[in-house]
Amino acid sequence: MSKGKLAKFADMAAFPHVFEYPFSVVDNVPFEMRGAWNERFFKNDHPIVLELGCGRGEYTVGLGRLFPEKNFIGVDIKGARMWSGAKESAETGMTNVAFLRTNIEIIDRFFAPGEVSEIWLTFSDPQMKKATKRLTSTYFMERYRRFLVDNGLIHLKTDSNFMFTYTRYMVEHNHLPVEVLTDDLYHSGLADEILSIRTYYEQQWLDRGLNIKYLRFRLPHEVELREPEVEIELDEYRSYNRSKRSGLKTSF
Repeated sequence: MSKGKLAKFADMAAFPHVFEYPFSVVDNVPFEMRGAWNERFFKNDHPIVLELGCGRGEYTVGLGRLFPEKNFIGVDIKGARMWSGAKESAETGMTNVAFLRTNIEIIDRFFAPGEVSEIWLTFSDPQMKKATKRLTSTYFMERYRRFLVDNGLIHLKTDSNFMFTYTRYMVEHNHLPVEVLTDDLYHSGLADEILSIRTYYEQQWLDRGLNIKYLRFRLPHEVELREPEVEIELDEYRSYNRSKRSGLKTSF
């Protein structure tokens, strides 16, 4: 591990707005602030918004600036990346931003029913080989419903045509209410101040000439969720930390 990473991890451990629980899925460690984020940390009753797979935290920090009347928590397992957003929000004195370092597979351990109002998924790994690993799969939707308010909002912003297509099929198959859908955000006229926040990885995709896709939908509690059984063409390109790792052209 480089000295840079060691210094970043030391900073992360000292930041009062960073919570680190990098447990494995099998560890059942209780989180004492579950259900009490507003009371014990934010000290207000404002809505809580999550960014899952926040990377460097650009969206978490950007949204925090735009909406001081909401609280934002960026979640990722990569502490060295998250350090950027944590450091920026600390240096600028932001009180409505926090970061949680943990596995998203156990995200429901950290929030109580109805404690979260919105979820942002920004440039998530499309996980083309296995549906249950995709952050927009019904597997994860079931987990989100354990802490998301009824009819809470889910935002997907992605470079991946596979991820976008899969999520669209999942939403349509389960009749989830769609508010916005576009496969070319920056030529759709929809890229307002919120959607124009650009992450480090998004800029990489734009520089490669890829369209950015955006989908916003609501997640009702009473709907019985079922996985769509459709074949979807795999992304042709190799991203910076992703590859198809197979000769297949389609996946479920």
